Amino acid sequence: MNASTRRWLGILALGLAIGLLTGGIRAEDKKSTGSATGTWKSTFTLKNGRTIENTYKLKQEGEKLTGTVTGPRGREVKIEDGKVKDGKVSFQVTREFNDQKITFKYQGKLSGDTLKGKVESNRGGQAISFDWEAKRQKTTEKKSK
Repeated sequence: MNASTRRWLGILALGLAIGLLTGGIRAEDKKSTGSATGTWKSTFTLKNGRTIENTYKLKQEGEKLTGTVTGPRGREVKIEDGKVKDGKVSFQVTREFNDQKITFKYQGKLSGDTLKGKVESNRGGQAISFDWEAKRQKTTEKKSK
């Protein structure tokens, strides 16, 4: 084998190694963010000390996010404008309080079984913003025999 052939084989081997390494990094990035699909729960503590728990049933298809949010009174509402891109999740929920519609805009970062970010809203002309964190609930599947 001449020197020129060895050099080209070396370059080819180096290129292959770099391709495998960067492919592994991309796979690891994807694994760390994962999919937003699942059942999630969050707890909020209001200024008056009252605690509110919400359940989110989310389904991710590509960058599209659909699903529902169920509040403490068991009322389920559909999420709107749901998106997932590069591990960032966003959606909004419109609820009605005292005959007034209020939209809550959720934004967060997906990391494994945790969604963490901010919720923004406007109630009575006053901007509201608070931290938000939801944990994915573990599913228990029954095994068929």
